[in-house]
Amino acid sequence: MNITFDAMPLIAGSITGIGWCEAGQTMTFAELYPENRCKYSFFSDIHGNAVKQIRSFAGGNIGLNISRFPKKLYRLLSVILPLPYSLFFGKKSDITHFFNYIVPPGVRGKTVVTVHDMVYKAFPETVRGRTRFMLDMGLKKSLKRADIVVTDSEFSRSEILRYFPWCGDKLRIVPCGVDTDRFHPCDDKRKIARVKASLGIEGDYFLYLGTIEPRKNLERLIRAYAAICKKISDPPKLVLAGGKGWLYDGIFSRVKALGLENQVIFTKYVPSDDMNALMCGAVAFVFPSLYEGFGMPPLEAMACGVPVLVSDAASLPEVTGDCAVIVDPYDVKSIACGLYRLYMDKALRDDLSRRGLERAQRFTWEKSACLLYNIYKELES
Repeated sequence: MNITFDAMPLIAGSITGIGWCEAGQTMTFAELYPENRCKYSFFSDIHGNAVKQIRSFAGGNIGLNISRFPKKLYRLLSVILPLPYSLFFGKKSDITHFFNYIVPPGVRGKTVVTVHDMVYKAFPETVRGRTRFMLDMGLKKSLKRADIVVTDSEFSRSEILRYFPWCGDKLRIVPCGVDTDRFHPCDDKRKIARVKASLGIEGDYFLYLGTIEPRKNLERLIRAYAAICKKISDPPKLVLAGGKGWLYDGIFSRVKALGLENQVIFTKYVPSDDMNALMCGAVAFVFPSLYEGFGMPPLEAMACGVPVLVSDAASLPEVTGDCAVIVDPYDVKSIACGLYRLYMDKALRDDLSRRGLERAQRFTWEKSACLLYNIYKELES
């Protein structure tokens, strides 16, 4: 098969979960099924760094199909005019897979689209305005254009059917995996100490790693943390690591209002090579999000052998099973009790660490790639 992967999620300045999901699935697919001819397609201006970045993912298994047409101009024009995708990337693909919700018009061959969640419908107030506009304008058309719609979890499948019940026959579930080369237990105390020092972290800490935005429920997490600081004489720090997302001012203001500026640490950008040590140095990983289509960070923490706290919302219990402390994301007291238990009960942390490692082994990119292969073969028949 001639298979094209739309690589736009892989050329962002800092790659988000959508990009890492595409990287894991496509790189593993190309390695496991080399009989297929795979290419990354993307827009890149002559002076951009996109080609260099994509080559780091492509290796020797995936070719490049580059259009020098300006990406921003294409996006602007495509809102007004149905510019055929094939005009920029040709007509030779049997299957083209888009990993970020939108299938443009005029794609030759069969199409697959990954729709990760329905947060723009379920919690529209937490989504950036331009993203909400793009999905309001384009998602329904994309679902109709696609031959198959992939999503990450049973929860996300039910959410898509809730808003688009007519596309049930197209839906397939392909769970994300975890890259154990990047996320694994680390007992190198010197490396952990170096990473902590580079981020201004001293002593024990709870870790959140993800986008700083409202749906991650960080204001309630901060309030819960403030509550346990009153009960513990020398509390661990709360480290919030990740890029700024949407409507984040309230999160920073909450820290200041509670007088926690010396206890809550907002890190600078964490390089990919430092994430494993940052995870492994934490007392626990905390992720009380209101809505997730899958929730890769808790899975990555479990793969590091780090005990995890998550909310009982959306897909998170589906991912962590009974291998995490589960809290009510709308109840500050519930989150505080979970934090307190994790910090005070070493036996609980050790048990969650062991069982979390075992559960993380169920989620591999090899399984994801195999499921994709079956989907592509289904379209070929």
